[in-house]
Amino acid sequence: MRASAKVGVLLGGYVLSFLVASGVVAAHIALTSGPYAQASGGMYAFGDLVLFVGVFGIGAIPTTGIGLYFLRPYLAFWRGLSLAAGAIAATNVVAVAVYFASRRPDASPSLLAWSTFSVLRILASPVLAIAFLVSGCVAPVTSSRIALACAFLGEAAPFAIVVLVWSTRMVR
Repeated sequence: MRASAKVGVLLGGYVLSFLVASGVVAAHIALTSGPYAQASGGMYAFGDLVLFVGVFGIGAIPTTGIGLYFLRPYLAFWRGLSLAAGAIAATNVVAVAVYFASRRPDASPSLLAWSTFSVLRILASPVLAIAFLVSGCVAPVTSSRIALACAFLGEAAPFAIVVLVWSTRMVR
């Protein structure tokens, strides 16, 4: 397959994912528009953003897998991806540590400010975890597979811990 055809397949897949995610968000807006949505516009907008990112991220998995399959012969790419994935996963571990440290009563104001951003980073974990998992499944080299699996765990495990803590607080 020629390079232009590969690029066309990838662009088509991402455009399709974008259109599906846009349609899901439009349907959600149509179903939830009312006085409550008008009164809490910012909250609904953030929820719509999270919904769009989630649907787009899941819809883009096959296209991303195909793109990564096209990149299998380029070992330098896989080395770079493995290093970048490890660094990105480390930021999630730091974000979770900042989040929990900021919950202490003696937390400094600067730590509290950073915890605001840490929650946003934590919420990005599922999409990144899936990306690292798909990359690890497609990686041609064992060392890259191991590094991407560790990055997957660096995204998934801290996120699971935070979700567990959040869910136990809701039950109380």
